[in-house]
Amino acid sequence: MPRRIVDLSLPLENDVVADPPGYGPAIEYRTHKGSAEELAGFFPGITTDQLPDGEGWAMEWIRLSTHNGTHLDAPWHYASTMDGGAPALTIDEVPLDWCIGPGVRLDFSALPDGHVVSAAEVQAALASIGHALQPGDIVLAHTSAGAAYGSPDYVARGCGFGREATLWLTGQGVRVVGTDGWSWDAPFVHTRAKVAATGDASLIWEGHKAGRERGYCQIEKLTNLHDLPATGFTVSCLPVKIRRASGGWCRAVAIFEA
Repeated sequence: MPRRIVDLSLPLENDVVADPPGYGPAIEYRTHKGSAEELAGFFPGITTDQLPDGEGWAMEWIRLSTHNGTHLDAPWHYASTMDGGAPALTIDEVPLDWCIGPGVRLDFSALPDGHVVSAAEVQAALASIGHALQPGDIVLAHTSAGAAYGSPDYVARGCGFGREATLWLTGQGVRVVGTDGWSWDAPFVHTRAKVAATGDASLIWEGHKAGRERGYCQIEKLTNLHDLPATGFTVSCLPVKIRRASGGWCRAVAIFEA
């Protein structure tokens, strides 16, 4: 049986709502014809009609956040420190062996949008698939957000993970988690309502902020998690190396060995 690879990454694109207003990418597409004069300008005396088919190059200019598209968050994204006071790792400092490991897919897609998954719910999901976490496992959370990609309410969809569940996972030696939602935490629209009702600011970004206590990374905006089995695959989510950055885009994939 040949090796099988499942693409877990979403594309960067202009016309799909995948981020809050003002936070999306802006891609300018340069055409072969439109860039012909630019290419010819590198070679004095050459005119555009001398180029094959009168064409230059296709290329794109992009205005982009390191958190657009499928990406890996570094601990620096969550806070300036991790592991109880050590400097938080930036994306160029994240150990690459964190980013390739055995995959575990947990299905939380039946939970309501905005639900904050508890440690007990994570443990129950693991028990249902008969898996005991090992250090280096990469845990992927399949939520209702995955099926909502491309719809205007994508950013508000899916359950999330708070401090308790995140610290329980990292306490098992997990250093990378992932979600098909916009955020590892519950969508802000739901958290905002809870904070307004309780005045409890500790609820804000609590899953992310757990990285202050134990450093970890998270892959956000995954896709095709419904195509994965619970275990038996390898995840690769190597990030683009950007100096001192809080995250990096990655082509996350699931690899099934023959």
